[in-house]
Amino acid sequence: MPIMEVQYRAGDLDPATKADLAERLTQIMIRMEGGGDTFGGRAFAWVLFRELSTDDWWAGGETAETYVYPPGRFLVHVTIPEGYMNAEHKNEVHDWVAAAILKAKGVSGENADKSPASSKSAGKSILTVIDEVTEGNWGWAGLPLGMAKIAPAVGLAKTSERFAWTTAYFTAKARERISAGYPADAGGIMAGIEGSTATAQANAAGQSRTAAPAKS
Repeated sequence: MPIMEVQYRAGDLDPATKADLAERLTQIMIRMEGGGDTFGGRAFAWVLFRELSTDDWWAGGETAETYVYPPGRFLVHVTIPEGYMNAEHKNEVHDWVAAAILKAKGVSGENADKSPASSKSAGKSILTVIDEVTEGNWGWAGLPLGMAKIAPAVGLAKTSERFAWTTAYFTAKARERISAGYPADAGGIMAGIEGSTATAQANAAGQSRTAAPAKS
C-alpha cells in the first residue's frame, strides 16, 4: 500500500530513465508489501514524479551544484500505513530507494567523479522521508482502508511473522490509549483489535470507574 513521490530537478530524468526508475521503485514497494506481487498490491503501488525548476531547488543557499552529490538532487517521500514496517524494514527502504536511483541514473563509484564530491559520496543528495498514515486515515473507493484489509489485498498472510508484528504493534498502542483514557471511538487501532480487545477493555474500564464508590 505504499506511495512514492519523487521530487527531482528539471532535466535530471529523461523519459526512459523515469520509466526505469518507476519500475525499480514499484519492485521495492512489492518487497515492502511482503513480496506477494498480487494484483491488489500492484494497484496500490503508486509512483508520482514531481519536477521542480532549477530555480526552485536550493542547496546550501544556492542553485548551483556546489553542495550536490551525484547523481543529483532527489527527495523521495514514501507514504505507508501505520504499523506497516518495523525499524529494520524502514532502514531497508532507505537503502533500496537510494540504490534504485543510483542504478537508474547509471552512477557508480567508477563514474561518479563528475562532481567535486568524491565518488564514495555518490547518493548523498538522495533524501528519503518515510511518512506513516495513522490507521483509519487512509481511504480507498470512499471507504477507510486499514491494515486488516490491506494485508490480504497485497498477499500478506495474517499468519505471517510480519503480520504478527503489526498485531503486536496495535495491541500495544491500544493498551497505551486505554491507559491514557482515550475515548473508545477515537480510532487509530487496527480492526479486530479495536473491536474485540481495545474497545471492550475501554468500555469495561469506563464502567468500572463509574461504578467505583467515591472515597470519603
